[in-house]
Amino acid sequence: MQQDSLFHDIPPCSPNRQADVDRLAALKNQIRHHDYLYYVKDCPEISDGEYDRLFRELLDLELKYPDLITPDSPTQRVGAAPLDELGKVPHERPMLSLDSLMDSAEVLSFDQRMKRELETEQIEYTVEPKFDGLSVELVYDHGIFVRGATRGDGTTGEDVTINLRTIRALPLQLQTDSYPDHLVMRGEVYMRLSDFHALNRRMTEQGDDAFANPRNAAAGSLRQLDSHMTASRPLVVTCYEVMAMTGAHPPTHWDELERLAEWGLPVPSLRRRCETIDQVLAFHRETQEQRDHLPYEIDGVVVKVNRVDWQNRLGMKSRSPRWAVAFKFPPRKEITEIQDIAISVGRTGTLTPLALLIPVEVGGVTISRATLHNADEVARKDIRVGDTVRVERAGDVIPAIAERIPISGQVRPEPFLMPQHCPICGSAVAREGAYYYCTGQAACPAQLKGAIEHFASKTALNIDGLGKKTIAQLVDHGLVKDLSDLYRLNQQQLLTLEGFAERSSTLLLESIANSKTVPLERFLLGLGIRQIGQHIAKVLAREFGSLEAVMAADRNRFQTIREVGPEISESLVSYFQEQSNRRVIAQLQELGVSIIEPRLPQSHTPLPFSGKSFVFTGGLSSFSRDEARALVERLGALVSSSVSKKTTYVVAGSDAGSKLEQARKLAVQILDEEGFKNLINSSETL
Repeated sequence: MQQDSLFHDIPPCSPNRQADVDRLAALKNQIRHHDYLYYVKDCPEISDGEYDRLFRELLDLELKYPDLITPDSPTQRVGAAPLDELGKVPHERPMLSLDSLMDSAEVLSFDQRMKRELETEQIEYTVEPKFDGLSVELVYDHGIFVRGATRGDGTTGEDVTINLRTIRALPLQLQTDSYPDHLVMRGEVYMRLSDFHALNRRMTEQGDDAFANPRNAAAGSLRQLDSHMTASRPLVVTCYEVMAMTGAHPPTHWDELERLAEWGLPVPSLRRRCETIDQVLAFHRETQEQRDHLPYEIDGVVVKVNRVDWQNRLGMKSRSPRWAVAFKFPPRKEITEIQDIAISVGRTGTLTPLALLIPVEVGGVTISRATLHNADEVARKDIRVGDTVRVERAGDVIPAIAERIPISGQVRPEPFLMPQHCPICGSAVAREGAYYYCTGQAACPAQLKGAIEHFASKTALNIDGLGKKTIAQLVDHGLVKDLSDLYRLNQQQLLTLEGFAERSSTLLLESIANSKTVPLERFLLGLGIRQIGQHIAKVLAREFGSLEAVMAADRNRFQTIREVGPEISESLVSYFQEQSNRRVIAQLQELGVSIIEPRLPQSHTPLPFSGKSFVFTGGLSSFSRDEARALVERLGALVSSSVSKKTTYVVAGSDAGSKLEQARKLAVQILDEEGFKNLINSSETL
């Protein structure tokens, strides 16, 4: 590393403000330069320690002169307060999807169609990897990054600007002085495989759920409401299309990419100009051979007509351009034999059949088991023990059975049947659509950790300090075997756990004690009954008034409630019929959990909004969303998250989303904030 380059072109410190101003500007440029070398070019010139000293010096100067802090400063990538929700942003141009081609014959037909429509005998193409990540729109004004959004439905996406700012590979200010005043690009946010595996390992060690694949990890990380969380995730971005720009547009797509690189933006390094379609096919073959050795996931290559004027001439269809296609790779598949079919019980109780396989290598990974998804899928594919099957890594990550390969003369056993009792706890198994689930809930060890986490959540019993890592230790050490054991814990037990000292154990025990008094609706929610969320829990509490009444109700009684249909009714009855669940509830009450019953209105004094339902969309200036919800609920109304013909009012604030459009289609009465206030003020109780 060239360590002597650290202070090149940076003037010495001076108490004089102008000298400090000059130094601050030079530091920002220097840090941007090293960010580009490290995150985009992968060829750093300085050590991490020297980079940190540069960064700290910039922080000190900005602390000294806060009026000089600008949005494009390297220090401003993280720091925004967590959002309540991701806002919606219309795209400047539609973000189209690509038609997918699976074999060479289809690509040759595409080439013939292009030549026919362009009336030419030769077309130059650019070919580049099809990254397996999350597509984003990136907007720069006067060289400064100002907005970024997810693809969404292609015309409107989610505003993830503050999260994109945390990605070091994305410059907050473009390099050189030749950039356009306004630039809109399309790119892909993804994770390198090594970073993905390290992240999953860290999450597993912390007791968190690991991501299924790099694409899910990237999407989940970019859509966080807290940018600090996004900043902790190893995201990268690659830009691959100029969607709009002021000034002269480069004549070819290849020139677009070269221009983006000049401006300091990351572009595909693995790309090629192809003068013939045969060269395109060759690039596809070569890239497919390389894919297992690339540092990131790709599922094919993108083929684009190179000349931009020809792209414009070819135009687009309703959902895809005519001038570009995705030439996909075939899924990784291998043949093996099913040795047995086992049942996995998930944290929510869902029973998933798993095929135990004679180990086989698929795409460089040895696979010994694969998901069979659900009983209907097993029956559809007619999968049985002893079958020869073709295995693939769905999305190149999750092992799955692609198909059964019939063997002539093979004697096959009886079809597979799901068990009637949970293989972990012995509780009865119930069915919901295509899925089977254990009714044991909190009494089932396979579900216990998830049940405790849900029970302790802020919307339920709000036990502060009871996180995933602590829950995992409590269950793994045998200290908590069901929810009631939380209230039997003592300090001596907690001190045996990693990370606990006298102070932390005292705080957790105090938090557990404080949770003993809980409203009925939050207790019902905390039980983790399938399909019972906050809204239905409130409805049940208001309708029945006591836990005993809820537990005594039958299917017919539940279905007299407008919001409760057959599936929710079945879920409630199944839960309360399970003796282990009733035993845990009784023990919770014996250990001091006191359930506050709601005050039910007298039958002769109905509340003003009884029988009415509200849906809120967009932001209100005079109320938070929770305040508005609580206000109408106190007046007897129900609040729903979706618009239907039964909705009485849709309250539309600023930046209202698709719910407003749905209300118009269904002719539901729409209130703006002023109309909502007038409705509240005119109610008889105010």
